[in-house]
Amino acid sequence: MKDMGFRGMILTYAAETVFDHSTQAQHGKGIAASKSEQEDVSVDAAAYHCPSIEAWREGTVETIYMTEAEDYLAVKLTGAGVSVTEAFAAGELPPQQMMDALHEVCTKAKDRKVRILVDAESQHFQKGISRVAVELMRTYNCDGYSTIYNTYQAYLKSTPATLANHLAAAKEDGFTLGLKLVRGAYMATDERSLIHDTKEDTDNAYNMIAQGALTKNIGEFGDKGTREFPSVNLFLASHNKESVVAAHELHKHRAMSGLPTVPVRFAQLHGMSDEVSFSLLQMNDGDGTPEVYKCSTWGGMGECLAYLLRRAIENRDAVLRTDNEYRALKTEVFRRVKSVFSPSSSS
Repeated sequence: MKDMGFRGMILTYAAETVFDHSTQAQHGKGIAASKSEQEDVSVDAAAYHCPSIEAWREGTVETIYMTEAEDYLAVKLTGAGVSVTEAFAAGELPPQQMMDALHEVCTKAKDRKVRILVDAESQHFQKGISRVAVELMRTYNCDGYSTIYNTYQAYLKSTPATLANHLAAAKEDGFTLGLKLVRGAYMATDERSLIHDTKEDTDNAYNMIAQGALTKNIGEFGDKGTREFPSVNLFLASHNKESVVAAHELHKHRAMSGLPTVPVRFAQLHGMSDEVSFSLLQMNDGDGTPEVYKCSTWGGMGECLAYLLRRAIENRDAVLRTDNEYRALKTEVFRRVKSVFSPSSSS
């Protein structure tokens, strides 16, 4: 991938748990095993060693060793089983065994110069997940840059308030906020009332947060507000060409004009929206920007099933993107054929 101009890869271990709001049921790797494990827990619960957490730790550490410097590791915390997801559903930190595993993962990743994206997941679990992400940022993002990123879903009506709270924490506690922004991928299973009413509303929310971060003005933070903007590293994950191109152009303009901005990187899924990825790469005029990544997910079939189903649902607009990519390919083929038969090529 780097030979084609990409800055690096994002690798994800697929194990996860999805909560379906409509059925109030959980689906995912490790659930059945974890429930049976709970029956075997001894009276001394503090000494209990959860096999599902250990399996998650092993799979995640294995993923780290597949990465190289400047790559990213994306983690799905719900893949560690019921003892973890129950804590998340209550908005609590997970068991100490899970926290120990996370600190091991963060330390190993930082030693390899690999950064970590804490994925957003079902809203049933998200409050606890975000709490973990902020705790990890407090520990590992104190060097002037983000090793840990939390993921913010623009399609949620609550995201601006959540982001404001995390910006305040970053400012008060002196860490760099890792802000990974996505539109959102759990519409089929999350509570619908939590999500913006229209796609246009979601698009506007995404662009407002992205451009707010790039201009260092979000809510009360920045020179348009009442509080100083904290240190932020931005990561824009999107298949929307208009959003990412506008963000790159804004960032480039501000950097060239000496205006305040934040570091930004971009990503799309591996094998999808290549026209968006390569359009960004073509905007590089020799200064190394934009920095573009591709994201790949690995695991067994059972572990990957939720991911694959979500991709199928998420990409119901794939026909439109495929049409755009077809036109781009057609234009490129025509250009190459024309160059072969042009007078200059035969002289």
